[in-house]
Amino acid sequence: MFRGKNYKEAAKLVEKSTLYDAAEAFGIVVSAAKAKFDETVELHIKLGVDSRHADQQVRGAIVLPHGTGKTSRVLVFCKDERIQEATDAGADFAGGADLVDRIQKENFFDYDVVVATPDMMGVVGRLGRVLGPKGLMPTPKAGTVTANIAQAISEIKAGKIEYRLDKTNIIHCPIGKVSFGAEKLNDNYNALVQAVIRAKPAAAKGQYIRSCVTASTMGPGVKINAQKQI
Repeated sequence: MFRGKNYKEAAKLVEKSTLYDAAEAFGIVVSAAKAKFDETVELHIKLGVDSRHADQQVRGAIVLPHGTGKTSRVLVFCKDERIQEATDAGADFAGGADLVDRIQKENFFDYDVVVATPDMMGVVGRLGRVLGPKGLMPTPKAGTVTANIAQAISEIKAGKIEYRLDKTNIIHCPIGKVSFGAEKLNDNYNALVQAVIRAKPAAAKGQYIRSCVTASTMGPGVKINAQKQI
């Protein structure tokens, strides 16, 4: 794979075989970021579970202490009488069957998070095949199926993220921007890892957190010694 000059220079800051303390790791990530834009910093956590089994799923949501550096666009499915409430709370789009038609007929996906009131899930359920694969289907576990839409919107706008396993038993999450600096990134990291630890399934055996790597959009991966969190 071709690597640019900036990447090669940044990679010199990282010792591949070293497990870094989190604070040091984020210092390296910030120092290694050479792009002309404010790079997103992501965390990749591999867990010792098997996502194929229902009793070993790891999924939840958390409001990061310093947000993600991105303001999410929110679409709300609700009854007509609550559309104004959703809009006043900061929803970018709000509606009912009209939005379902728009998504089905116009491939409308100009939003990042979908919230639905419980009485709308019968309608929203018809969109499972299109929203599900994009990670947009509302779920009670993520707090996106709720009667309290104002609170849900507020938390999402404040930096609430959803974490869940992919098919390879890895959680991928943005935890901020390079401009946050190492200290704020470390705070967000601690909050997310503690949430993942609290979500440990009873059926999980052996080492729970197998590996933890952070990287900016264009930077090299830095391994973190996450065992210190457990």
